[in-house]
Parts: sequence; structure tokens; C-alpha cells
Amino acid sequence: MLDLEGKAGQSLVHRDSPPKPVSLLSNHHQPPPGLVAQLSTQGLIRHDVTFEVLYGGRTNHVWKVLSGNSDAVLKLFSTGFQNPLFRNDARLESECLRTLNSFGFVPNLRATGSFGDDSWVYYDHAPGVPWQDDVSGVAHLLGRLHQIPVNLDLPNGCNGSEDLEQHACQILADCHAEERRSLLAKKPQAQVPPLSARCLIHGDPVAGNILQSKNGLTLIDWQCPAFGDPCEDLAIFLSPAMQQLYRGAPLSEAEETLFLKAYDQPDITERYLSLRPWFAWRMAAYCLWRAENGAADYAIGYELEVEAL
Repeated sequence: MLDLEGKAGQSLVHRDSPPKPVSLLSNHHQPPPGLVAQLSTQGLIRHDVTFEVLYGGRTNHVWKVLSGNSDAVLKLFSTGFQNPLFRNDARLESECLRTLNSFGFVPNLRATGSFGDDSWVYYDHAPGVPWQDDVSGVAHLLGRLHQIPVNLDLPNGCNGSEDLEQHACQILADCHAEERRSLLAKKPQAQVPPLSARCLIHGDPVAGNILQSKNGLTLIDWQCPAFGDPCEDLAIFLSPAMQQLYRGAPLSEAEETLFLKAYDQPDITERYLSLRPWFAWRMAAYCLWRAENGAADYAIGYELEVEAL
């Protein structure tokens, strides 16, 4: 475990956001003119398209491309903000969209490329609104995803309590608020071994990345997938902090129970329950880090995860 003792403590105040690098983006309401010209030259957009900012994401610049009956989404990846929990990789997103296209629960990828030092992906706009209810539907979707065999070059996710402990300690090493010391004291003790059979996990199945429509659920934002423990996806979806941030309220105990029952893999759900304190501890560390770095709304997420401990 990393040695995190002895750092100067301070209250959970919100420091200024990390400095952002110089960007080719001069007006976030429109893609950079050079990128628009690039897409036009490739025949991906017409000269008369209009753009609408999509505000759901918290990292990248995303626009809805309005072009009649075949609207699309353009995502320009931001490389300046290094997130310790959620990776932000355009290559991983494009590869997952290609591989999972035939399964019907991801958007159809049209193209991908680079613009300056940044990358972009361009895919069909998926109908629907961010998820609000029906936990059973999400459980079925994640259960289906975790059964799909894929041959992709993906990073490994955390697997077992030792990995989660190390990851949380890495995050806490960059925290300086006085809450850091009390959170260290709340570290879970029960050890859970790694899972021998890993699978493809989405890595960020929060409510904002699940779209509901009359045609079912669509899973978007594939920039941080991994080969790992399916419990990781269950924990991110069920996280009180993530539900509060993206849906406005944590799930009730009854909803959590219904979700785990609908997932219908008793061995995995039993494993998740054993690992739940570790996931909550790591998420509390992450919320503390985000709150320290200017994201004020993560302060309540920190409190919710500590309460879950």
C-alpha cells in the first residue's frame, strides 16, 4: 500500500480546476473550422449542416450533427485532463463500437480520425433520453454485454480487493484535504481474490451513458472499456455518487436488490456484495479528488460513498 501519511491536511475546499492546455477549439458551440473542413472533405458532412452542443459528458467536446433524417454525433476527445478512474481513449471507443455493432445496443460508428493532437469519433445519433428508471433493463443489458466474447486489445481492469486498494491509494496520493486521513481510516479489511475469468466491461455505465427509447437501451461513451471483473460495471452503475450526479438521486435499497436479481448471475452478484465496500472506498477517494480539483458537485458524492461504507 502506498504511504499516504504525513501530508498537510486541509478542509474539503474546491481548488481551481487543473490548467487546460492550449486547444484548437476556439468556440465550444461549434467544432473547430478545420475539423469541419476535414469532415466535409471526407464526405462525412454536408456544407449546410448545423451543430448542437451535447452537454451530458464531463470531459470531451460533443456535438449533435443535424442533417435531416441521419443525425450523427461528433466527439472531439480532450487530452488535457487526466482522470485517475475513467480512461479517455478514442481508439478504445472506436474499436468497441465496431466490434459490438451487430448486437444492437451501441451506436453505429461512421468514422474516426485525428485533428491536431486530438482524436475524434463520428457515429450515428442514438435516439432516447438518459436513463432514469427500470433497473432490470440495465441489469439485462450489462449481463448480455458480459457474456460477449471479444478479441480486442484492451487494458486490464481492477480485479479483486488488492487491485482496488492499490487504485484507491493512488488516487488518495493526489488528495490533500483533511478528509483524506479519515477516509484512510475507513479502508475495508476483508480480502477478495481476483476473478479467474475476466470479460469485456464498459467501465463507465452511469445513467448518463445509457439512453432509453421505445427501441430499448443504448450504451454510449466507450472510451474506458477493459477486460476485467464484471463487478466493476455493477459497482459503477449502483454507485450512490454516480446515481446522484447523473440522475439526481441514489437508487433505493429495493431498486438495488431488483437490479442484482435481474442480473441473474448469483456468483457474480455475491462477489459484488463482498467487494462493495472496496468499490465504495475507491469511489469516495475519487469523489474527494474531483471535489478538490474544482468539481463542486462531487462533494455530495463523497458523503454518499462514505455513508455507504
